[in-house]
Amino acid sequence: MIVGVAKEIKEFENRVAAVPAGVNAFVADGHEVLVEEGAGVGVGLEDEAFRAEGARVVDRATLFGEAEMILKVKEPLPSEYSLITDRHTVFTYFHFAASRELTDAMTASGAVCVAYETIERNGTLPLLTPMSEVAGKMASQEGAKYLEKPQGGLGILLGGVAGVEPATVVIIGGGIVGVSAARVAAGMGARVVILDVDVDRLRYLEDVMPKNVHLLMSDPVSIREWAVRADLLIGAVYITGARAPTLVSRELVSQMQKGAVIVDVAIDQGGCIETCRPTTHGDPTYEVDGVIHYCVANMPGAVPKTSTYALTNVTLPYARTLARLGPERAIRENDELRLGANVVRGKITYEGVAESFGLEYVDPIRALG
Repeated sequence: MIVGVAKEIKEFENRVAAVPAGVNAFVADGHEVLVEEGAGVGVGLEDEAFRAEGARVVDRATLFGEAEMILKVKEPLPSEYSLITDRHTVFTYFHFAASRELTDAMTASGAVCVAYETIERNGTLPLLTPMSEVAGKMASQEGAKYLEKPQGGLGILLGGVAGVEPATVVIIGGGIVGVSAARVAAGMGARVVILDVDVDRLRYLEDVMPKNVHLLMSDPVSIREWAVRADLLIGAVYITGARAPTLVSRELVSQMQKGAVIVDVAIDQGGCIETCRPTTHGDPTYEVDGVIHYCVANMPGAVPKTSTYALTNVTLPYARTLARLGPERAIRENDELRLGANVVRGKITYEGVAESFGLEYVDPIRALG
């Protein structure tokens, strides 16, 4: 197979979908590898580092024109839609449920679209986990920054000092993002509250989290109570492949403290806070009713060296399987990759995506014909 590694064009996205070690593995497997010019510059990897492992460095037109499988980090942008055709397998984070435009474009392309975020192994999401860890840790880090008065925040130090109360950090969701955010906030000395709907998960977290992390059952009443008390509110809800539910209304945001900060990590899947809309690292925040909103849709792109290696460590084995078997055989034979198949040959093949837009779901194997 001809494997292509595309350069990311999303604003301030510096990650790359394969590193030289990955090129080495593909070449050893007998594949040809094309890397787009400058693809690794954001993580300090020059073109020569890829050439040294056997890749051919090419321009964008050649990459999309010759490659059979396209490896990316983020979803294709509108300027890339026309480059993707029915001869391509695209392997990346898609987050289809957050964008009808993207869903329609990839359906029209006829390509096989395999999404990192819905591949499952033993009930876990192995390709989402490392980026969830990064985004969760960054959520507390960015929240602490925007609580500073020069940034428009309340002027509160997250951990407080002797004789002064720490900030209250409220996290909706006790998954990987929520736990990662809680560990950082708790480590800085904040008072942390995690709200989650799974009582067994709360019992587990009670055993492993620091004593300044408090675990509460999530329901509309507890969310209302704690959102208005929060100095920093973090949305950390994820439903595999589907749009995130709206758990904090605009009315509730208006009741929060002026200068409080919201970080909605769920923004990739549409956000779980009604007032949230995607922002970029270049213009990361805005205010609604005096509350600072940080809703960057590619948070890990700000720390691309950490993120790239964490991501490619887990994506490479799946990419090698796709290249070795080809997309059709891989989807038929590999249960984990079959769950990653979101759009196949013009059909929506992941139930959460279909439900998000009221469209028809087709089993991926049936979609292959």
